[in-house]
Amino acid sequence: MHSIRNFSIIAHIDHGKSTLSDRLIQHVGLVEDRDFRNQILDTMDIERERGITIKSQTVSLPYTNELGETFELNLIDTPGHVDFSYEVSRALASCEGVLLLIDAAQGVEAQTIANLYAALEHDLTILPVINKIDLPAADVERVKEQIEVELGLDSDTALLCSAKEGTGIREILDAVSVEIPPPTGKPDAPLTALIFDAHYDSFRGTVVSCRVFDGAVRAGDVIRLMSNGSTYRVEEVGLFRLRREPKEALVAGEVGYLIAGIKTVSDTRIGDTVTLDTNPAAAPLPGFKDVKPVVFSSIYPVASDDYPALSDALEKYKLNDASLVYQKDSSTALGQGFRCGFLGLLHLEIVQERLEREYNQSIIMTVPSVQYRFLLKDGKTVEVDNPQYYPDPMMIERAEEPFVRVSILIPDRYMGAVMNLCLERRGVNPQYAYPTPGRIEVTCDLPLAEVIYEFYDKLKTVTQGYGSFDYDMAGYRVSDLIKLDILVNGEKIDALSMMVHRERARPRALQICNRLKEEIPRHMFKIAIQGAIGGTIIARSTIPAFRKDVTAKCYGGDITRKRKLLEKQKKGKKRMKMVGSIEIPQRAFVSVLQSDEG
Repeated sequence: MHSIRNFSIIAHIDHGKSTLSDRLIQHVGLVEDRDFRNQILDTMDIERERGITIKSQTVSLPYTNELGETFELNLIDTPGHVDFSYEVSRALASCEGVLLLIDAAQGVEAQTIANLYAALEHDLTILPVINKIDLPAADVERVKEQIEVELGLDSDTALLCSAKEGTGIREILDAVSVEIPPPTGKPDAPLTALIFDAHYDSFRGTVVSCRVFDGAVRAGDVIRLMSNGSTYRVEEVGLFRLRREPKEALVAGEVGYLIAGIKTVSDTRIGDTVTLDTNPAAAPLPGFKDVKPVVFSSIYPVASDDYPALSDALEKYKLNDASLVYQKDSSTALGQGFRCGFLGLLHLEIVQERLEREYNQSIIMTVPSVQYRFLLKDGKTVEVDNPQYYPDPMMIERAEEPFVRVSILIPDRYMGAVMNLCLERRGVNPQYAYPTPGRIEVTCDLPLAEVIYEFYDKLKTVTQGYGSFDYDMAGYRVSDLIKLDILVNGEKIDALSMMVHRERARPRALQICNRLKEEIPRHMFKIAIQGAIGGTIIARSTIPAFRKDVTAKCYGGDITRKRKLLEKQKKGKKRMKMVGSIEIPQRAFVSVLQSDEG
C-alpha cells in the first residue's frame, strides 16, 4: 500500500489537462508510439472536436524512479466543466493529492480557484504546476505571483512543464511519488469502496470505477450497493491500464474497476458505497447525493413516425449517461416526444449531438427552461419545469425562481461591458475584487434562466475571449413570473409557450413573432401572430395575404363596378379565413430556438 499514489489533475478549461495526461502515459511506457494518439483518455469524437472531457477516465501508471523504487500512480482524470462538478467532487474524494495545472500565458482563472477550493474541502495535498512555458506569451513570474496572492500556495514548490513539448514530465512524476501521501486504510476491515464513475459495456454490462478505502473485493464476492440495498455477484476486478487488466483482488488504497452483471448505469449511482453482503460496513462513505437536473427541455422527432426509434435511442443513451432524466411528453404542434432534465446547458448540447451522431436521430428541442417554484393560496407548493403545467394565475400567492452566484474573472478593461451584461440579465449584488493588478473578479447573483440562455457566448464576445466564469447554485428567490403564450391565427401553439420574468416578456414575444413571420409561408388570407399573457396581447406581427388583382379586367366605367368586385373578394377571404388552417413548417420552431437575442 505504501507504493500506491492516487492523484487527479484539476485545471480551468483548455489549460492542457488532457495533453499532460498523454505525456504521463507516454513517459511510463504504457502505450507504444505507433499506437499513441492525442487525447488518448478522451474516447468520444465529440470530446476530441470540442477539446473537453465529458466522461472522467482512470489509468494506473507503473512508475520506477531513479533510485529503482516502483510506484503505482493512479491518475483519476476529471471533467473540467461546471455542469459535471458533482462527478469531479467524487473523483477528488478518491484521491490523496492533486496537480493544480495553470496556463503560463493565461494565469489563474475562475475555475482554477473553484477547483482549488474543491480540493481543499477534501483536505488534499496540492502541487501547483505551471504548464505551457514554451509559449511566447508565457509569463512564469507573473503566474508565480498569482499562485502566492490569489491561491495562497507556496510558489517555490510550483513545477514548470510544457506538456506539448514533453519537458518537466519526470519532475512531475517524482513530485507525485514523493509529495503525495500514500493511501491509508485497513485491509482487514469490512469492505468500503466509493463509486466515482461507471460506463456501459455492451458485452459485460456496467463497468464500475471505484476506490477501495477499507477491506478487499475479489471475483465471486457478493457485494451490496448501500444507497438502494441491491446485491450482485462480482465477476471480475482489475486495474485500468488504457485497457482493463484483470487482477485477483482490489485491496485497500487501490483504484480499479469491478464488473458484477449490473444491467444499467443508472443502477450504480456516482458517490454510492460498495460493501460486502456477508460482512457489511457500519455506515456508507460521506458525501453521496442524488444528482438533480437544473435545465429542462422537450425533445421531439422531426417526423412523427420516428417516435419509436427516438424512444429506443434514449433508452440506449441512458445506459451510458445516468444523469439524463426523461419522461413522455406530447404537444399538439409537434406530436409525441420526451421531457428531459439535464445538469446544465453543455450537458444538453452533448445529449443532442450524441443522439444525432451516434443514434442517427433528427430531433427538435424546445426552449430550455429551469424549475420554478410556485406557492399557491391554499398553502401548497408546486415545482414546475414545463409551461404546460403553469398553475392558474388566480391561485398563485408567490412565484420563485432559482438563482446562481456567478464568479467572473476578466482583464480590468472589460469591466464596463461585463457589468452591462450582468445588469441586462437581471444581475443583483455585484461585488468586485482585484486579485492581481490588471485583473478583476466580479461576483454577481443571476437568475439561472438568464445564465442558461447564451450567457457564456455573450461573455466570451464582450471580453474578446478573455472572460472566464464559474457558478454555484444560490437557492430560490421571489420573482414576478408569467406564462407567455404564442398565438397563430388565434390558436395557441403549446410548443412555443414559455415561463419568463414579466420584464422580459414583451422583448421575447416580439422576437418570436418576427421570427415566425419570416418562416411561415403566406396564405390566401391575413395571419396574425401574437404574444399573449393570459387574455392580454403584448406583441403582434402580421403575415399579409396573397392578393389577386380582381379589378384588372375593369378598364374604365364607373367606380362602383370595381367596388362590387372588391366586396365580393372580401367576403370570400373572410369565409376562407374561418375554415382555413395554418401550416407551420418544422424549421419555424427551430428558428425560434436558434435565436441569438437575449
